Amino acid sequence: MSLVGDYDGNNIFAKILRGEAPCVKIFENDEVIAFMDIFPQSQGHCLVVPKNTQARNLTDFAPERLGALFAATQKLTKAIISALNPDGVIVTQFNGAPAGQTIFHLHVHIIPRYENLPLQRHHEGKPADIDTLREQAKRIAGALEN
Repeated sequence: MSLVGDYDGNNIFAKILRGEAPCVKIFENDEVIAFMDIFPQSQGHCLVVPKNTQARNLTDFAPERLGALFAATQKLTKAIISALNPDGVIVTQFNGAPAGQTIFHLHVHIIPRYENLPLQRHHEGKPADIDTLREQAKRIAGALEN
């Protein structure tokens, strides 16, 4: 069952956190790292990933750390709204494969929505253009400073 199990320290987010895999980073602090999703469903799709944890999903995560995770999520959501001017924003978190989770390290998706543009399929297409992701990350990071 994908809701329970042993943490796999070789998942891509663990590798990113250890500096063993690249990402297009937006910001980082002691609690989280935020970066662009390599398989975006929409322009500006990014992730907030907690550091120093082996939580596979929300039920595994220390309750006293939820505030820092969701404060960072809110901060990033506001920056996305400022930088990219979407018509709406999805903030979501999946728990278990049947719910859509594909990487078993707790993470939150922030997905900007634009009128009349459908969401792309996640993780089934080709990776996004890295230069495009870097440009979006730069715009979002710039909005964090305001």
